Amino acid sequence: MRAKTWLTPIAIALVAGTALSGRIARAEDKDDDEGQVSAKDLNNAKVPLEDALKASEAQGTPISAKYELEKGKLQLSVYTAKGDKFSELVVDHKTGKVVKTEAITEGDDLKAAKEQSAAMAKAKDTLRGAVGKAVAANKGFRAVSATPKLDGDHPVAQITLVKGAESHTVTQKLD
Repeated sequence: MRAKTWLTPIAIALVAGTALSGRIARAEDKDDDEGQVSAKDLNNAKVPLEDALKASEAQGTPISAKYELEKGKLQLSVYTAKGDKFSELVVDHKTGKVVKTEAITEGDDLKAAKEQSAAMAKAKDTLRGAVGKAVAANKGFRAVSATPKLDGDHPVAQITLVKGAESHTVTQKLD
């Protein structure tokens, strides 16, 4: 009987600690401006990432694109470059139309845009082309993000794909 009396407080502490750590993790996720997108999040999204890249071409060269959770809501964003100016376009994930354009002028977004633009400047293929190839090579998967970078001197695109609960990132050459 004595053994059970000391186990109860320990069990309660473990359960409380586990529950609290889950709450802290969820709170940190909510504090994040953006979150990972799952296939479930894409249920109402009709626009493939490739189409969002195409829609953004009228406003500059697409240099990255992603589905993201912005304050709990699904958003489709495309970064573009036009000359030495960068913009973030929000594309309606149901219609494929650009609904918002915002200049990127500072901070981490500007740094990322410059790096992505430098990679795309060396690319022979478009980001849309790379995403199309990645999707074609991974039947049943859907692209949720595409980000170019330099791998040594060679431009590549890292493309994240999802299907059901499965997700993986592939690297597609751009040169």
